[in-house]
Amino acid sequence: MDVLVTGATGYIGGRLVPLLLERGHRVRVLARDPSRAADRPWARQVELAAGDVLDAASLAPALEGIELAYYLVHAMTGGGDFAERDRTAAETFASAVPEGARVVYLGGLLPSGRVRSEHLRSRAEVGRILRERCPATELRAGPVIGSGSASFEMVRYLTERLPVMTAPRWVENPVQPIGVEDVLAYLVAAGEGPPAGAVDVGADVVTFRRMMEIYAEVRGLRRTILPVPVLAPKLAARWVGLVTPIPNRLAVPLVEGVLQPVTADTARARELYPSVRPIPYREAVRRAVEETLSGEVITRWSGALGDGPARVLGEREGLAREVRTLRIDAPEDVIYRAFSGLGGDRGWPAWSWAWRLRGLIDRLAGGPGLRRGRRHPDELRVGEAVDFWRAEVVEPPRRLRLRAEMRLPGRAWLDWEVRSVRGEAGAGHELVQTAYFAPRGLPGLAYWYGLYPFHAVIFRGLIRAVARRAERLAAGG
Repeated sequence: MDVLVTGATGYIGGRLVPLLLERGHRVRVLARDPSRAADRPWARQVELAAGDVLDAASLAPALEGIELAYYLVHAMTGGGDFAERDRTAAETFASAVPEGARVVYLGGLLPSGRVRSEHLRSRAEVGRILRERCPATELRAGPVIGSGSASFEMVRYLTERLPVMTAPRWVENPVQPIGVEDVLAYLVAAGEGPPAGAVDVGADVVTFRRMMEIYAEVRGLRRTILPVPVLAPKLAARWVGLVTPIPNRLAVPLVEGVLQPVTADTARARELYPSVRPIPYREAVRRAVEETLSGEVITRWSGALGDGPARVLGEREGLAREVRTLRIDAPEDVIYRAFSGLGGDRGWPAWSWAWRLRGLIDRLAGGPGLRRGRRHPDELRVGEAVDFWRAEVVEPPRRLRLRAEMRLPGRAWLDWEVRSVRGEAGAGHELVQTAYFAPRGLPGLAYWYGLYPFHAVIFRGLIRAVARRAERLAAGG
């Protein structure tokens, strides 16, 4: 079939695209900026289409000739009136779907009775809009468990970091998680079958407390969980945001998703898709742990393209620069490895305590801090998070540019470029490291010039540390 995938750079979409290709479908990917999806492993096997689910004019050419469309986008982490944006996007997309084409949407399980979670209500409304206006299947899933998923990372970090934890009584509520491989299998099966309306999917029923206990058992950890009578959801979300890499804006919907008992009626799923047999939660955790420890994380919750524009860096008045150049005795691909592998568990060389302090300050200010880490210690793609940065330009073996997503009175970038040079010492390579800052008003100017003496020391130490790492790598270290 001719298939369109929205949200292909997200956690689920990035794993779905290769499965569709394996099944012989012709895949078109919708992205606001197709160049930012160009370095995905499957990019050369798909058609990249520029478009936005909020822009009707851009959807018409993207949907032309499409028989099946996967709707995998939401504004859950965008802040503000996300429900209104999701509603408008669903209505715009549904109006643009060609006659006869089908839609598959991944939504969330709903509790019986009144839905207290604003995010779950919004997801359900999107499903209703798509089902009413298109031949559609809405798969409703609970927490998705897989390496790099937000739900798994929340359970992982809470359990790993807290030997003893107090938890609100609603951790005893039953929930129905599902392994990411099974979600993908359902998405593929739903796309190849007739429209089925709303279909609940899930594996075994557990409590959120049991989710953490099973993780501890898989990892061989001893953990004690003490329920307390009251812990407000927003306070619990902030606690999750403090202890785990999950930011508050994503922790809120995750916490709200377990405030009420949420289980699936999977009878229709078994009837419609008998080939999909969900694995137990324990097995999903075991696989996710293995992939995480081995570094084989295909996609990660923080790896979507982000809310900001792709390339807003321009040569204009008022853009401050801090440029440093250093000749390095190493091949260009080795130099590239040295700076493209920074961040995450490897950390930031030179003044590492200052980087950690900056990360802590950013977290206290509501930013991501250093907690997001990175998907892979050495591999990096456009749009992926690297601590409080996001990769904007990834051009191995010569160029990398990161855009800051920390809380700042302006916009900032950090750029590395490897250049070939020839001098008295013969041919070689030099590394050009450039820090850019576009201040926002007087506070921005005060920030840049007030902290520049300190930043200058950090940047000098950073390029020297990159050079040392490159030379060690070149020597086989």
